[in-house]
Amino acid sequence: MGSYIVFDLEWNQGDAPVTRNGKTLAFEIVEIGAVKLNENRQKIGEFSGLIKPQVHRHMHRITGKLIHLSMEDLEKGEPFEKVASDFLAWCGEDPKFCSWGPLDLTEFQRNLDFFGMPLLSDRPLAFYDVQKLYSLARDDGRSRKSLETAVDELGIEKDIPFHRAQADAEYTAKVFATFSEKILERISFDTYVTPKNKSQEIRIVFDSYAKFISREFPSKEDILENMEIMGTRCYLCKKSIKRQVKWFSPNGKHYYSVAVCDKHGFMKSKVRIKKAEDGNLYVVKTSRFISPEEVEAMKAKQRKIKKRQK
Repeated sequence: MGSYIVFDLEWNQGDAPVTRNGKTLAFEIVEIGAVKLNENRQKIGEFSGLIKPQVHRHMHRITGKLIHLSMEDLEKGEPFEKVASDFLAWCGEDPKFCSWGPLDLTEFQRNLDFFGMPLLSDRPLAFYDVQKLYSLARDDGRSRKSLETAVDELGIEKDIPFHRAQADAEYTAKVFATFSEKILERISFDTYVTPKNKSQEIRIVFDSYAKFISREFPSKEDILENMEIMGTRCYLCKKSIKRQVKWFSPNGKHYYSVAVCDKHGFMKSKVRIKKAEDGNLYVVKTSRFISPEEVEAMKAKQRKIKKRQK
């Protein structure tokens, strides 16, 4: 079993994304910091690496206000390819990545891709979104707090400054260590690499909802005509169930419906159509059971949207 790799990135940006060899980079990673935890979530190692910029040669005004680094500091770093290779070697076999929020893993893979390095996986990559897990453990599961707020609420000592990769990885690891094993069941998936065929699609049932990440499709019409996606099947008993609220969309990207299972009750489904890195489309579909009151609220929402669209 691989170790938990709690990592944090600092990145710089230019006034516009840079495209080379068909790959586009908006955010160039300039620092990688990480903490390695064993299966008991105890610290067993750390990693820190500064990266010499190769794309954005000036510190962006926004970045300069956030991170405690100057371009002079970064000139002492090593190329991204070297630091990233060292980092991945340090991670070891089968690492379980953890980060505060979902962006770091996506941007790490985008930088790997831009610099011609192998990606971390050929399909969506499971990881722990510590920010989301903190909300599930301490709040409503939907709100998202800053790392410093979480550290304050947990009473963790703030003995090193925030907004350096190593420091933020240390604090994230300390927050991560407070979670119960039950919370850790709520795994997330990075979709920088999307499923390319049915065998790579993600289907997972959590304690209170189900998630499906589809393969790619060339158009929205192909998605909306696909019964596997737009059909309503109870994710617990696997039976096709009758729609109570037909599919409707407020914006052409998100679609909602409600169906009823004789055994498990009302099931709300949400389909989000998203764009893959190669320009094709894929779907993230979530389904969960809701109360009769929530069904009425969905019906009212549908009526309001239809009225507005007319």
